[in-house]
Amino acid sequence: MLGSGRPGRVWQHGPVTRHRYRSPIRWGDLDAQGHVNNAAFLDHLQEARVDWLLAGPPEMAHLLQAGVLVVSHQVEYLAPVGYGEEPLLVELWADTVGASRFTIAYDVWDGEVLAARARTAATPFDLAGGGLRRLDPGERAALQAVLEPPVPLRPLTRSAVVEPASHYPLLVRWSDLDSYGHVNNVKYFDYVQEARIVLMHATLDWQPEDVWVVARQDLEYRRSMDLQPEPYDVVTSVSAVGTRSFTLAVEIRNSRDGGLHATARTVVVGERPLTPAQRAALARWAAVGVAPHH
Repeated sequence: MLGSGRPGRVWQHGPVTRHRYRSPIRWGDLDAQGHVNNAAFLDHLQEARVDWLLAGPPEMAHLLQAGVLVVSHQVEYLAPVGYGEEPLLVELWADTVGASRFTIAYDVWDGEVLAARARTAATPFDLAGGGLRRLDPGERAALQAVLEPPVPLRPLTRSAVVEPASHYPLLVRWSDLDSYGHVNNVKYFDYVQEARIVLMHATLDWQPEDVWVVARQDLEYRRSMDLQPEPYDVVTSVSAVGTRSFTLAVEIRNSRDGGLHATARTVVVGERPLTPAQRAALARWAAVGVAPHH
């Protein structure tokens, strides 16, 4: 679900006003390579998204207060972002509005460099009744007032996670929970990342000089995750292998009942072509028939 934000807004004038939010980079956002971590981008998107809802007309703020569920994220990473005094500039707007679902589009700027593009699908949620609901006329009108034609991101092919797969036991932390008492939508990307790093260390004989970057991630939410003593099972398999890239399919499952909480796809790209040894190692987690090239 959406979390809470803080002011940081500026405005752009035009036929449709894009909301613009300046999001400071924290030292803790950085990964081992000194760049803003791919999962940390989702935190910046969330801060901008919440500020956008709170800064709009009362109908927009009501969406946040009454309850909004994030249905899915698509993120395309275009350029690395290092630590600096200048905040990221996140531009966002509505690009589709339906009866019970709307989509938010984002451009993330590091100075004059477009660092990422993203889309979030969301739907209103009735906290009192405990179920999904349709947009009311006021909410729909407020969203349509900031509607721009969609520029869809190319969807990643959905692939089932099949055995043999890498299984990572994931314990939810108290600090992972949002204001609604469930795991915040951003944290799912952390969980996918933890499982990916374990697979890569076990598979690719990752050397310190090797640089791997996440170029694209799609994630769909199926049901909420809660704090529980048992670990969740983050299951990862290889769905495609290219010259210097590979794609992972991920499912987050509940170890109690096997229920599915989220699905994801991640495209990882290296600086150099994959070696024969790395290809053979990746095949350990690949379904039969996975092509050697994209």
